[in-house]
Amino acid sequence: MTKVLISDKLSPQSVEIFKENGIEVDFEPGLSPEELVARIGEYDGLAVRSATKVTSEVLDAATRLKVVGRAGIGVDNIDVPAATAKGAVVMNTPFGNATTTAEHAIAMMFALARQLPTANSSTQAGKWEKSRFMGREIEGKTLGLIGCGNIGSIVADRAQGLRMRVVVHDPYLSQERATDLGIEKLSLDDLCARADFISLHAPLTDSTKGIIDAAAIAKMRPGVQIINCARGGLVVEEDLADALDSGHVAGAAFDVFVSEPARENVLFGRDNVVCTPHLGAATTEAQEKVALQVAQQMSDYLLTGAVTNAINMPSVSAEEAPKLRPYMALAEQLGSFAGQLTETGLKTVQIDFEGHVATLNTRPLAAAVLTGLMRPMLDAVNMVSAPSIARDRNISVTETKNEQPGDYETLIRLSVTTERQSRSVAGTLFGGDRARIVDVKGIGIEAELAPNMLYITNHDKPGVIGDLGRTLGDAGINIATFHLGRAAEGGDAIALLRIDQPLQPDVLDAVCGLPNIIQVKQLAF
Repeated sequence: MTKVLISDKLSPQSVEIFKENGIEVDFEPGLSPEELVARIGEYDGLAVRSATKVTSEVLDAATRLKVVGRAGIGVDNIDVPAATAKGAVVMNTPFGNATTTAEHAIAMMFALARQLPTANSSTQAGKWEKSRFMGREIEGKTLGLIGCGNIGSIVADRAQGLRMRVVVHDPYLSQERATDLGIEKLSLDDLCARADFISLHAPLTDSTKGIIDAAAIAKMRPGVQIINCARGGLVVEEDLADALDSGHVAGAAFDVFVSEPARENVLFGRDNVVCTPHLGAATTEAQEKVALQVAQQMSDYLLTGAVTNAINMPSVSAEEAPKLRPYMALAEQLGSFAGQLTETGLKTVQIDFEGHVATLNTRPLAAAVLTGLMRPMLDAVNMVSAPSIARDRNISVTETKNEQPGDYETLIRLSVTTERQSRSVAGTLFGGDRARIVDVKGIGIEAELAPNMLYITNHDKPGVIGDLGRTLGDAGINIATFHLGRAAEGGDAIALLRIDQPLQPDVLDAVCGLPNIIQVKQLAF
C-alpha cells in the first residue's frame, strides 16, 4: 500500500486528505535525523515544512521514495540534486503563503517607518518619549523590490495602494508584465540609487546570494531602510551591520537570517532593527492552505501521476495526466528501443512531435524518452533524474513541434547520434492508446513492442526469412509476430520479431551467423 510520512507539524486536515485518497499516512513530527534515516525506507512520500532536513543521507536510505512535498515555497532544507538523482519529485506550494508573506513585508515596512517595536517597549516600560519616535510617511516614497514573482507582485500591489512608487529589479520579469503591474523595471544599481525602502523577494541562488553587500549598500540613498522576508543569505549581514552603525542605512527589518534558528546575530541589539523569527508564512490561513495543497499534490502524483509545482520535473495537471499516459508509454518505448541498440556514448538527442501530440504538454514526454533511452545504461534512471543526467553528461537534447499531421495523425520521432553512428525510430498510437513502431532508420515498419523481441538488420536477399524461421524453430523458439521492412529492393532490410522467450547465447550466435544477417539484438520492453 502507498505510504506517506509527515515529519513536520502540518494541519490535521492534511492527514485526512491522504486518508481520503486511500493513502496510508504516519504523522510523526519531531523525528531526529537518525530516526528519519531509519524510517524513511518504509515510505513512498515525505511531507515536510522547514524543520525537517531532507539530506543526501536521508535520500540514500529512501528506497521507495517517489515524492517530497514542501508545505511552503522554500526548499533550502531539501537536497534537490540528491532527490533528483534518486528519482524523487520535489514539490512545493508557491502560492499558498504568498499573500501572508507579502503582508508581513508590508507590516515590517510600517514597523520600521514608525519605529513601532521600540516605541511599544518604551511606552510599556512607563516612559512617554513622544519626541523620540519621529517616524516617516509611506505615501510618496519609492519602494524598490528585488524580485517580483508571486510574493513581490503582491507587495507591489499593496504598496501602490499606499500611494508609493514601485521600482523593481528582476531579470526574469518581462517588460510587458512590469507594464501590467504598473511598476518600473530597473537595474540593481539604479534601484539602489532611487529607493527609500528596499524589500527583497528573490530566491536564494548562486546569482542572488549576497546580492546586497557593501558595494550595493554604498550605492543606496542615505537613510534607506531594508526589509528581508525572503531568504537569509540575500544580504551580507556583517556589511549591513556596518552600514547601520554608520547611519548610511537608517533601519532594517529582517524575518530571515543566514543561520536559523537565529539565537545570536550581528544585527541584534539595535533600536533601528526589527527582527521576527521567520514568521512570513506564519498565519493560520497560510499554514492551512499550504498543508492542504501539499497533501493533495502528493496524493495526485502518487495515485495518477499528475505533477504540480514540481521543482525538478515538468508539471502535469490532473486533466493532462490521463491524456498523456499512452503517449508516455510510447515515448519511453521509443527511447528504450534506441537505448538498447546504443553501444557507444550518446552525443545528441532530437525529439520531434508531429500532429496531435504536438498540441499537448510535451515536456514530460521528452523526459520519458530520455528515461527509456538511458535506462539500458543506467538502471536507476527515471523521468525525474533523466534530464539532469543528460545535462551532466553533456548530451545535447532538442525538441521540435509541428501540429500539422503527416502520414500519421500523431507521431513521435526520436533521432540519436552516438560516437559512431546515427539512428532514428518513430512511433504512433493506434486507437488512441495502442503504441506502435512505424519507422526505424527511415524504413517503414509497423510493430507492437513486447517483453521479448529480436531486432534484425539484413541484406534484402531471398532465403533470409526461411533461414531465420528454421533456426529458431529448431531451437524451440516460437515466433509470435514477424514484421518486415526494407529501404529498397535488394538493399538494407529490417525485421522485428516477437518471440515467446529470450534466446540462449548459442541460439543467438547461430542467428548471427546466418547468411546475409548484419546485426541481431535482443530487446526487452
